[in-house]
Amino acid sequence: MEDLKEKAAALRRMIIELSCQTRTSHLGSALSCADILLAAYNGGLRISPEEASHPERDRLVFSKGHCALALVCALSQRGFCTFEHLLEKFNRPGGLQEHPGFPYVPGVENASGSLGHGLPLGLGMAAAARIGQMNYRVCVVMGDGECNEGSVWEAAMLAPALGLNNLCVVVDFNRWQATGRSCEITRLEPLAEKWSAFGWRSVECDGHDPERLRDLLTAFGQEDRPTAIIAHTVKGKGVSFMEDDNNWHYRIPNAEEAQAALKELDR
Repeated sequence: MEDLKEKAAALRRMIIELSCQTRTSHLGSALSCADILLAAYNGGLRISPEEASHPERDRLVFSKGHCALALVCALSQRGFCTFEHLLEKFNRPGGLQEHPGFPYVPGVENASGSLGHGLPLGLGMAAAARIGQMNYRVCVVMGDGECNEGSVWEAAMLAPALGLNNLCVVVDFNRWQATGRSCEITRLEPLAEKWSAFGWRSVECDGHDPERLRDLLTAFGQEDRPTAIIAHTVKGKGVSFMEDDNNWHYRIPNAEEAQAALKELDR
């Protein structure tokens, strides 16, 4: 667990440095989902840089693509690419797009853009595994504000009907979206009960406990239905002056703010 905590702090430092140096926003949301990605790439899913194209690999569909800062840094930490490559290319003219797509960054399974597309895409991948008699699993990471989209609930109805126990959703439930509190913009809660009512195995957990998240990701697929993990998180997690402050949805840290944040994470 101590190793995971150290990796979590290191991952957040990478995210902040990349945001500052490449002038990339959505920092608060990237920090909230960092532990989810850490758990996925450190034992929760069968994914490795050595077998990035193996047909039986697990798939991670990153639906909240505007937070790709977290995704590419997690992939870099796991060895899919170097951090120096990200500093040089990410969100740069002629380099890697802020919404990177397959196959331009090793480990990225899907292009992203408008929210609500990741779960239908992941459902298709999980159904393809069933049809092709393959053993890979599919994990979709999405935001709570994304649950406003009707396409999410269409897929949520279909997955249990198809018996796709190889499909898992992790909702980064940080209680914010672009313009306000997610539960005030739509009637989102009770979120776990909604997924249960749609026929999913629904589990709530601390979204900043990578060990618990890793255990849940390792175990999904053993029942006869898909799994929804409602991960309770804090936007801007890890940096005191960013936590639960929705200004960091779009704000980019200047050099002084980045140094202050890095100093906190070095403790």
